[in-house]
Amino acid sequence: MGRRQSALEVLVMTQFNDIYRGKRVLVTGHTGFKGSWLTTWLTELGAEITGLALDPEGTPNHWQLLHARATDLRGDIRDAEQVQRVVEQTQPELVFHLAAQPLVRRSYRAPLDTWSSNLMGTAHVLDACRQVNSVRAAVLITTDKVYQNQEWTRGYRESDTLGGHDPYSASKAACELLIDSYRRAFAPSQTSLLIASARAGNVIGGGDWAEDRLIPDLVRAVAQGQALEIRSPQATRPWQHVLECLSGYLLLGQRLLEGQTGAAQAWNFGPAPSDNRSVLEVLTGLQRQWPELDWQTSNAPQPHEARLLYLDCAKAHTELNWQPVWSLEQALAMTANWYRHFYATGRACTREQLCQYLDAARHSGQPWITPSQEATSQ
Repeated sequence: MGRRQSALEVLVMTQFNDIYRGKRVLVTGHTGFKGSWLTTWLTELGAEITGLALDPEGTPNHWQLLHARATDLRGDIRDAEQVQRVVEQTQPELVFHLAAQPLVRRSYRAPLDTWSSNLMGTAHVLDACRQVNSVRAAVLITTDKVYQNQEWTRGYRESDTLGGHDPYSASKAACELLIDSYRRAFAPSQTSLLIASARAGNVIGGGDWAEDRLIPDLVRAVAQGQALEIRSPQATRPWQHVLECLSGYLLLGQRLLEGQTGAAQAWNFGPAPSDNRSVLEVLTGLQRQWPELDWQTSNAPQPHEARLLYLDCAKAHTELNWQPVWSLEQALAMTANWYRHFYATGRACTREQLCQYLDAARHSGQPWITPSQEATSQ
């Protein structure tokens, strides 16, 4: 009963100053893991959403489980004419660009595909945005791996040197240079278009079945009754629930739509420093939630991946007033619960978990969720 009451209370809360209600929003990559969660949230915010993406990979997949209220278009961002046509036809006011080849190990197998998708695909989206007058703001998603990794014990700041060893990281670092170029070269003459980029950490949550990611690989191993072979148990990453970085993206989109030119820059959205944990710590935390999980360390040669990486998010804390809501332990519990629920019922509990997140955000005093006029007057 307590959870139901909490959910009803959230319904009379205003999120992001209610700026997304009725807004035309284009989400590229909406069939992917982050994109499908973002589309769900935008739907609840009252946005009119168009998604442009490739078909989701494999079965099951999160997007098809959601039955989201969105115009669902299929296409490849490497096709410049198609991207231009979609933006012209849908006339979005805001674009969230998430479509990409997002996997490090796949980028070693298919470097040209990775470069064309990540760099030229982003260029096509940016160029369409600058040519269609309806677009007031664009939030382009890169990664925490855009930084030239020095294995520093401090977090990487937005002003640190960009770089990348593997094709995925390098292509995303190049995207940041591309985004900055468009912001400097074209946005000053188009004051209605504000462009920002967002760099998040290692995102976890229900509905991710991508290859070569820790938790999806572990979930598949459990479903098959096997132990997972892990590559680098001591590698440290900034782990966070998918809703954490999405709250940052949505807050950034709000600031851009409000015309805040200072928000048109690069931003880190990562967890608290205490939630930068090793792979082994994450697996142990998940096992506490899901005792059936089991793993063993592989001795096979592996492609290069950074061993130590985390983000300094002081700029987002100070200038956007953004903070994470859930601890890593809460994120792991939500992730395990999502998959357990799915394998028991065949149904996604995504909207229920979004409601739980909003309830936690309200109780922790997050500034982007406030009592509505209706709630205040009661």
